[in-house]
Amino acid sequence: MENYFDKEFELRYFEMNKSGEASPITMLTLLQETAADHCYSAGHSLFSLMSENLGWVLLSGVMQMDRYPKYKEKIIIRTWISKYHAIRGFRENIIYDENYNVIGRAKGLWVFYDIEKRRPTKIHKYFKEKWLSSEEVCIEHTITNKIEAINSAESMIEFKVNMYDMDTNKHVNNIRYLQWLMESIPEDIIDNYYLYSIDGRFISEAQYGDVIVSLTKRDSEENSFVHTIHVKGEEKVCATGKTVWRKIDT
Repeated sequence: MENYFDKEFELRYFEMNKSGEASPITMLTLLQETAADHCYSAGHSLFSLMSENLGWVLLSGVMQMDRYPKYKEKIIIRTWISKYHAIRGFRENIIYDENYNVIGRAKGLWVFYDIEKRRPTKIHKYFKEKWLSSEEVCIEHTITNKIEAINSAESMIEFKVNMYDMDTNKHVNNIRYLQWLMESIPEDIIDNYYLYSIDGRFISEAQYGDVIVSLTKRDSEENSFVHTIHVKGEEKVCATGKTVWRKIDT
């Protein structure tokens, strides 16, 4: 397959969980970093875009991990664009170990965004010229369907949005929503299972100083949960999601 971009990483100590494996948040961060470097390779870094009041915003995405890399392990993330529309594109990702064995996959729907006007805008032609698309997809999973918000929960936790939660587009980083989502997972699941898949939808922005409520309850499938992030005291839903967990081999 042509028209792809590869980025290599070596997993660092502070990216590990208590089991000595990369955390889900680490993997999501590395996927985001790969997308940023792919943007840079097109001759327009996220900072140069920001100087034009432009950026990329993630609307929805899924990540599936067969296993998580360990400390000092080298991985390669391969990314490419599978489809363009006027204002958005689908980004595919395959995560390999250093021998090019597949250990994970991820897919995201990104929209080109006018930061000042706070609305989508047409993708610049230089991205389409540099990022020639390939119709190959990494995962057969729909990320344009709606994940319904929940109003009741078995687990709930609150967070306050602070300055370190904000990104260069001047809104809460998408990864922070997913981190808040996973913080409300029951402790027995965290201790005995690993996150196999996370599927998220980003609906509206939280603002600096908002108090965020993370709601979680069990779904109908075994070891799966549905999640909602909303602003406390408001009906405003920021994100919804679904996670699936698998038993840790002992």
